[in-house]
This record gives sequence, C-alpha cells and structure tokens, in this order.
Amino acid sequence: MTDHTALFETIGALTENGKLRRLAGAFARFVATLGNTPPPLLLASVLLSELEGRGHSCLVLADLAGDPSPQLGWLDGEWAALRAAAAREGAALPKNANGWRKALHDCEQVWSVGTFDFNQPLVLDGERLYLRRYWRDEATVAASVRSRAQAGTEAGASTAADTGAIRGWLDKLFHHPVRDGGPDWQKIACAAALRGRLAIITGGPGTGKTYTVARLLALLLAMAGDEAHGLRIALAAPTGKAAARLKQSIDSALDELAGRLGSALPLRELAARMGAARTLHSLLGARPDTRSFAYNAGNPLEVDVLIVDEASMVHLEMMAALLAALPPHARLILLGDKDQLASVEAGAVLGDLCAQAESGNYDGATCDYVLAAAGETIPAAFRERDGGPLAQRIVMLRQSRRFGGPIGQLAMAVNRGDSDAARDVLRGDSGGRLRWIEGARPGDVLALALQGRPGTGAGYRDYLERIQAGPGDDHEAWVRDVLKRFEQFRLLCAVRVGEWGVAGLNEAIEQKLDSARLIRRRGEWYVGRPVMVTRNDYATGVYNGDIGLTLPDPLRPGSLRVWFSDGEAVRSVLATRLRNVETAFAMTVHKSQGSEFTHTVMVLPPQANAVLARELVYTGITRAREFFTLVSPNAAVLAEAIGERTQRASGLREALGT
Repeated sequence: MTDHTALFETIGALTENGKLRRLAGAFARFVATLGNTPPPLLLASVLLSELEGRGHSCLVLADLAGDPSPQLGWLDGEWAALRAAAAREGAALPKNANGWRKALHDCEQVWSVGTFDFNQPLVLDGERLYLRRYWRDEATVAASVRSRAQAGTEAGASTAADTGAIRGWLDKLFHHPVRDGGPDWQKIACAAALRGRLAIITGGPGTGKTYTVARLLALLLAMAGDEAHGLRIALAAPTGKAAARLKQSIDSALDELAGRLGSALPLRELAARMGAARTLHSLLGARPDTRSFAYNAGNPLEVDVLIVDEASMVHLEMMAALLAALPPHARLILLGDKDQLASVEAGAVLGDLCAQAESGNYDGATCDYVLAAAGETIPAAFRERDGGPLAQRIVMLRQSRRFGGPIGQLAMAVNRGDSDAARDVLRGDSGGRLRWIEGARPGDVLALALQGRPGTGAGYRDYLERIQAGPGDDHEAWVRDVLKRFEQFRLLCAVRVGEWGVAGLNEAIEQKLDSARLIRRRGEWYVGRPVMVTRNDYATGVYNGDIGLTLPDPLRPGSLRVWFSDGEAVRSVLATRLRNVETAFAMTVHKSQGSEFTHTVMVLPPQANAVLARELVYTGITRAREFFTLVSPNAAVLAEAIGERTQRASGLREALGT
C-alpha cells in the first residue's frame, strides 16, 4: 500500500470539517488496500464516492480537467485542496479527460469495459468512472428499457380491426372535448400504451396522469376479451403515501367510469381485484438488512400489468431491481413528473428516460397508428421522421385541468427558469393564493406553523386542538379526522441543518407549540408528535417516508401509538417499537414528494447552496393544492435557485440513445 500521507491527511481534514462524507475517505482507503494506488486513482475514488452521495451515478472524467463542471462546482474548494495535496507528494495529475482515462485504465482496482474482468470495485466505461454496482444497475436499466421499447406492437394491437375497436372504446372513455382545441394527449397516451410492453406518461400537476391510467386500465380490460378475468394488475409507488394516493385516485376514476358505462365493463370488480397499491419495497419483497429482494430475474413477479406512480422518485438501483423482476410479457406503465426532483439516492432515471419528451419525436408509424386508434392528429411540431423507439413509448400530458391560477403560473415560471416572472407572480395580486415573505425572520415561520395565515386555515393549531377535544364515541373516525387535518398544512425546507433547516425548525416549532399549550413535550414521545419513518421496518409494516401522528393508545392508558393513514383506513404501531423516526412538523422538499397539502409553506435558507436548484423550488410549489407561502430571509436566493439546474452525471441517456 502506497503511503500517500499528505493526501490522506487532507481527506481527513476535509472530513472533519464536514466538507466530505466519511464514507468517501473510507472508500479511498479501501481502494488503496487493493494494490498500488497512484494519486489520480485515489482522488478519483474520493470524488466518485462523494458524488454518489449527491445522487450522481458516475464521475465524468472531463469534469476532472480544467475548470470544474456543474457536477464539481460545489466541490471547487475541496478539489483544489486535494490537488494541492497531490502536488505536495510530487504527483502530476492529468490535464484532460484522455489523460485521466489512461491514468485509470491500467490500475488494478479498475475494470476497463472490454478487457478481462477481475470483478474490480471500479469500472471505467469510456469517459465515465463508476462504482461497479451503479454501472451494473445502469446497464440493466438500459438493456431492459431498450428491449421493451423496441418490442413495437408485439404486445399490443396492430391490425385494422384492433385499432377500430380501440377507437370505439377510447371515444367512450374520453367523451369531453379538449378545451384548448389541441390534441387529446390523454387519449393519445392510452392508445400508445397498447403498442408495447413499456409506456411512460409524464406531465405536471393536474395534467391527469392517474385519470389517464384509469382509462387505460379500462381499455386494457376491454381489449383483453375472454382473458379479462385473469388479467393480473399491480399498483405501486416509492412511498406508502404515494401508493395510497394512487389507489384512491384510480378507484375514484374507475367508479366514475363504471357509473357512466354501466355493465359494459366490470370496472368495480377490476378495482377490487387489483387490491391495495404497495410500496416498491413491499412489491419486490425486500429482505431486511440486505439489498436483495424476494422477486428477481429468477423469481419474477406474477403480474401482467404494473403501474408505478411518482416514478421520478425511483432511484437507479430500485429501477434496475424492478425491471429485472418484471416478467418479459408484462406491460410496465410509469407515471411521473419529469421536472420534479430526482430521487434522493443515485440516479435520475425518469429524467433520463424523458429527456426528449417535450419535443415528442414521434415517427410516421406512431402518428398513423394514433390517428387510426385514437382519432387524434399529432401536430407537426412533435413529429420526427427518425424518432427512436423509446420516444414512441413516451407521452407528455400538456394541459393542466386542475393546477391553474397563480400557483400554476408560478410553477411554470420556475420550470422555464424565468425568475423575473416568478417574482412578479409572487408579488402580484393572487387573491390570497400566494404570499412571499421577503426578508423573513425565524419568528415568521413559527407564526405560520402555529396559526397559518388568514384565509388558509389554522396551521398546526387545527389538528392539535382536535386532538385535545378528544375522540368521543368513534375513536377511528376521530383518528381519521386528526390525520386529515394534519395533512392540510406543511412546512417544507430546502436544507436539513441550521435554524432555517428541518432540524432547527422542528425544535423551534416544538417549543412554540409547547409554550402555547398545544403539546406537552416532556420527552421524545408526546401526544400530537408527527413523525416520519426514515428507514423501512418490515416487522412493523412501516416504510421510509411514511408519516404518522402520535396519539393515546385507547386500550392501554398511558401508552402512545403512532397512527398512519392507509387509504380510507388507519393503522397504528406502538410508539416504542418505532426506532427510525424523526419529528415532522418541518420536512425536506425531497421527502414531501408524492404528497399534497392544502397550504404549503416553503422555507429557503439565507444563502444559496449545492441543493438549491430549479427542480427543488418547482417541487415545493407543486405540493400546494390551494395556498402557497414562500419564506426567504434573502430574496436573492430565489433567483439564484431558479437559475440553477440539477444535473446528475449518468451514462443512461447515452446508453438509451436519447
């Protein structure tokens, strides 16, 4: 093992100062134990591990040469310190990407794709360096998506008779004309989904993704004929909250369709047969304390149709596991907003898949099929003579039927990077829907937490006063009401630490509510404490991202239970059995994905940082159903955030040919 004293001292100092994760330094030391470790490999190992913690699936070698790229910009100071340490050891670092590739190619710890594989921990694929498992996951996703996208009409309708039948059913399922006179993208999405084993439906809030997929399910049922009774359909989402919302939305849409279509299709039977939507971990049969699942390529899922909502939250490793476990004949339907934040863990799979969704890129065969099967003409602006196979499987819903008004205008301005327009909307007369508290102080946040703002509800006071009123004769109805009231209001933070972050605000809010006698905080657990589960717990049946409320145990005086919403039902777990939870008066924007609140308050920090970007602001805004409040101690931070795009290093787009 080469000594590298100066480098490891620098890595240690950066770690102690919170500039690098401890895992990054530990990984570099591990790599150094596997053989001779030249300084370029040591530095690349540190940066690769650090980037993985920021959601990147690989390190692009060009980012190591010259000025830092957007991926390394936030590491500028750390990178300079590491380069200086290498110089003190007399190491000359490569000057360009080709030099870095040559420096890494012959290292014992690196497998260069195309050479003999000794199962090294690092993989060099062209101009990208990977941790092996992320390279493997990316290859799995790319191969599976390409296969499913190229399947063409093998799994769907192709004959004139089929398209005629599809047209007849789609005309029944979509009986309202589109208001703007353009093509009905929802109808197009249903028709396109019947042509293959992969369908991706993307769109912003209120564009009707679950409304569309409910009609797609009805269409699949109608086209299945005599095999309809055996059609196995599964619903899933990354979190329990998102799964419950998916099931509720689809059941409601199917019930409405059943009322309109009568006995033409057994839609209520279909809804009952599908069962509850599940988290992806539950669907795949996650095994405690391992990264493996019960369902995999050797033991595939027993499904014919799998619908996954909130696909933007599905990270690379989970998508690889899901695709591996899906039987070849099954149809996969992904729903999600490509513009939302990507997953907390590595990868931005939906964003990579939908990189060209805005432009459509539909080829002539798809346009002809859509006209015959849906009666819709795809506009010339969305046509491409040589559009690739994946583009034919993606439909972007472009008209919001619910998310309009000032909140919608603000979200669209942020999404297109127009900070001036966003500022004008926030400062304009929004009829109380929007408010921007500029130059805010922590007390402004606490006032909102306690009592909301006029016309929007009562903040957290509302659900806490309902708890104090007691359950009356119907305990379960009381629990449901308390949970519903809590979901009306939420504080979202861009950061975790500091007085403007999750940790600081949760502590301050608890003190404020305690002094107002709305809670009695005498220890970790108290009546009214909202908690978020931070780790899957299969023994208790709660999963990462689930949110519950702490209430008295009706059967054991003095004991507390945490109650979770499970669709229309509720379930509870003894508080002392929940080991991996955190208080959730305030939560990160990342953790709020898959949820909506009547009044959403988003808190920005005083200074811009690496996590503040357009996608985060957009995601926070689109959690608001009716009212949105932006709190910022420094008004300039909003414009800076809107001007930044989240760019995650990945080779998936290239592997897919998008």
